[in-house]
Amino acid sequence: MPVTSDEEIRRILTTAESIAVVGCSATPGKAAHDVPRYLLDHGYEVLPVNPIRDEVLGRRAFDSLTEVDEPVGVVDVFRPSGEVAGIVDETLEREDAPVIWTQLGIRDREATDRAETAGLTVVEDRCIKVDHSRLLG
Repeated sequence: MPVTSDEEIRRILTTAESIAVVGCSATPGKAAHDVPRYLLDHGYEVLPVNPIRDEVLGRRAFDSLTEVDEPVGVVDVFRPSGEVAGIVDETLEREDAPVIWTQLGIRDREATDRAETAGLTVVEDRCIKVDHSRLLG
């Protein structure tokens, strides 16, 4: 089952140093831009994943999660639910991404089960910014 307890979410947020944001947007006003901006402002290393941009938030943007050449603590997903399975596949190819976090409205039960069976922690259908500001802000 995806993580729902404040204790576990607090642990994730206090131990993660870097967050790969899959679907990170360059457009201010979009959640996929404003949430990563918030994370940057709160000390996280944000690794934008956006195949149509070279740079987002003043940082190098990666074409895919598999191309991220830096350590990843959390994979934060801003893509439609139908893309979660592929993102789980890419995450499982890595050895350094222990947490998958899908934003509000994004869920795929089968992909979540597969990720958890493989030993990943999953936070599903929650906003990382809302939880961070509520628990640590």
